[in-house]
Amino acid sequence: MSRDRAVRVDAPTERNNPRTRDIDLLPTLDILHVLNSEDRTVPVAVGRVLPELAQAVDMAVASLRAGGRVHYVGAGTSGRLAVLDAAELIPTFNVPPDWIIAHQAGGTDAFQHAVENAEDDVESGAATIRAAATGLDFVLGLAASGRTPYVLAALDAARQLGASTGLVTSNPDVVDTPADVVIAVDTGPEPISGSTRMKAGTAQKLVLTSFSTAVMIRMGRTYSNLMVSMLATNAKLRGRTIGILQEATSAPADTCAAALTAADGDLKTALVHLLTGVDVEQAAAALAVSDGHVRDALHTLAKR
Repeated sequence: MSRDRAVRVDAPTERNNPRTRDIDLLPTLDILHVLNSEDRTVPVAVGRVLPELAQAVDMAVASLRAGGRVHYVGAGTSGRLAVLDAAELIPTFNVPPDWIIAHQAGGTDAFQHAVENAEDDVESGAATIRAAATGLDFVLGLAASGRTPYVLAALDAARQLGASTGLVTSNPDVVDTPADVVIAVDTGPEPISGSTRMKAGTAQKLVLTSFSTAVMIRMGRTYSNLMVSMLATNAKLRGRTIGILQEATSAPADTCAAALTAADGDLKTALVHLLTGVDVEQAAAALAVSDGHVRDALHTLAKR
């Protein structure tokens, strides 16, 4: 993540870390011990902002249920992490590709290479959201400093559209942001001063993974802790679908395979069919009424 030109030298991520001041004098193993010790502080810091993260999840779920979408906006490392998280949701939870969309300063070229001045491009940040978002959407900005111009301009444009907004940052001192909820993970000074690809980046990865997973759970893309919505796009995943059905129903593998075939490969339909004994047509109908929530479909069928 390139350094935000607007950030003050006293931003937490820019300060000098006294615990790593002589890291260049250490042997390799000791360097790694020091870095690992710094990394271990990140999950604790994330844990302190779970109430704010829960607010963001609830906003995103409300947007999706209303027919809106979720947008990630970031620059540098933040943008790359956002693209990664959004891409992984499609095979894991079989979500429509426009449910969660990642926007990176500098566009697709910035995923592999630094794009000069992209994070300072206010006009691009605003234009990106004006072209892609609506008032039904939730826009989540990611900026370690909390001041990246591209991200803040995108959030401001989103707010003008009437969208709900959130900001993930590692600067607990950030104020006056165009975000309805600020998720400020206090990761402190980096092991290498200003290198926010380190602890701040790790915090963003943890926040994004928890955020999107919680959203998927709330949207009924899981049953218990099982990936019942995933796309079986290769032999490993096709085998996993059988394993998921066995785990959820305790039925033999051949019974699960037959149910999956009868359901035209739809894991949720096969699951409801096996758990209730109704035919696959009734199982599919119950899932349609429940917007794909397996537990709601089971509840509906149990009342008949």
